[in-house]
Amino acid sequence: MIVLVAHGTRALEGALVVEALAKRVWEEADVPVLLAYADVRRPGLTPVLDSVRGHRTVVIPAFLASGYHVRTDIPAQIAASGHPDVVLAEAFGPAPELLDVLRDRLDRAGYRNGDAVVLAAAGSSDPCALAEVRLVAEALSCRLGTCVRVGYTATAQPSVADAVSLARGQGRRVAVATWLLAPGLFHRRAAESGADVVAEPLGSHPGVVDLALLRYRQVLRRSVAV
Repeated sequence: MIVLVAHGTRALEGALVVEALAKRVWEEADVPVLLAYADVRRPGLTPVLDSVRGHRTVVIPAFLASGYHVRTDIPAQIAASGHPDVVLAEAFGPAPELLDVLRDRLDRAGYRNGDAVVLAAAGSSDPCALAEVRLVAEALSCRLGTCVRVGYTATAQPSVADAVSLARGQGRRVAVATWLLAPGLFHRRAAESGADVVAEPLGSHPGVVDLALLRYRQVLRRSVAV
């Protein structure tokens, strides 16, 4: 049994994207996949785990940075459930496997060589989460051969709009690479940043599905090794 934990959004299109991701992971893993949310939407993780007592369960945090929800909230909800057989997988985080997804989304949005690039990410008050975002920007910069600025959709600075303004020097087009899992308020802020090109969130891209499967198999391998 897999429980995929996402942040949650009030946007219906965001919920549908996360549901599509869970469905595709189920199809590829041939293992039941349930969805839980850390915030905004229901069900939360604790009631989902309560519903699957008696089944060995792998919890996969579908988060792109290891902030409060990954480091504190999700482990606390697992503990609160009292489920006796839960294993917490590593979060998605700044996984190298997602860099290809990020580049593909950017190319499909209309990125051209020579464009200035801004990485749009959810902000955090956790320095570790912000450091992970910077790692992604550095990796994307190496991949594209150009400087990649970071802009945040909430909490941290600079905002995506400010980063786009800074990147636009000398009349260059600006492309936003979206380091978000699903559409919603944060992606709308990126879309309204004034950039010429704004990539779609990573969503249920096959590369994201593959990473979820990798996280699941990593847990299985650890279990066999113990």
